[in-house]
Amino acid sequence: MSIKRSGSGVHGAVREGVETVLKSVVMHDIDMDGIAAMERWYWARHAPEINRRFGPWLVRHDSYHPVDAPADARAHGWHNWRVTEGTWREMPQAGPRGHLAFTVPPQWPRVATAFFPAQPTDDFCGGGLQPGERQVLRWYCLTRWPEGVPEADAERWFLEVHARELAALGSPFRAFSTRAQREPVPLPGEWPASAHPPRASVRHDWQRLTELWFESFAEWRAFMAAGATLAPPPWARKGDAYPWLKPGLEIASSFLLERPSDEFARDARGYL
Repeated sequence: MSIKRSGSGVHGAVREGVETVLKSVVMHDIDMDGIAAMERWYWARHAPEINRRFGPWLVRHDSYHPVDAPADARAHGWHNWRVTEGTWREMPQAGPRGHLAFTVPPQWPRVATAFFPAQPTDDFCGGGLQPGERQVLRWYCLTRWPEGVPEADAERWFLEVHARELAALGSPFRAFSTRAQREPVPLPGEWPASAHPPRASVRHDWQRLTELWFESFAEWRAFMAAGATLAPPPWARKGDAYPWLKPGLEIASSFLLERPSDEFARDARGYL
């Protein structure tokens, strides 16, 4: 089953009939007291099970350890553990399909997850830079528009007002965004019937993945201070500061470096 998108317009959707390679994003937040057990589970169990089961469809299986962000940078729905991206040439059918269930983790992480086209749908600034010209600290954000805000209005403000202001500001030096694949795309895999992730621990109704790149947290702080000069959306609540979204509910974020911590589709090392 190939996932296809069609259409045109401000969102950069692909042409009619052209297949879109999808990217799955899974951001994790855990009780860090269990970090050793969770790392062992991911390396020794979870990643190999994903690779073995989905190898024919999964082109990349990359995972990033978030940067240990300072307190003020954690105020925007910060997720403290692995941010994993899977790049899928096609999506396998859901369900057991001849496989066993995944090994249950030592603790259930709090997860923000969604599917996106593998290439950003909207590129705002910085694409002309060469690797090595700047250091890269990526503010990696899953976002959704507030309840009751018409999506068409939100998208129009984001692309026609906010994106232009970001490009003109000079910081971040790189900015781009991807509109989520809104058709239902079940994340393939099966948990045991006796152990499913708690419903409240998984958020999957995100609408955009946006990356803003800085060279340092000092540069990020200067940008956030400058956020007061940016035009807020018409629905912004009184007293709200940039980015005008409720942490955890309307924005989930991490800070990442350029290089994945692990490339599980290529890495054959054992955990021990």
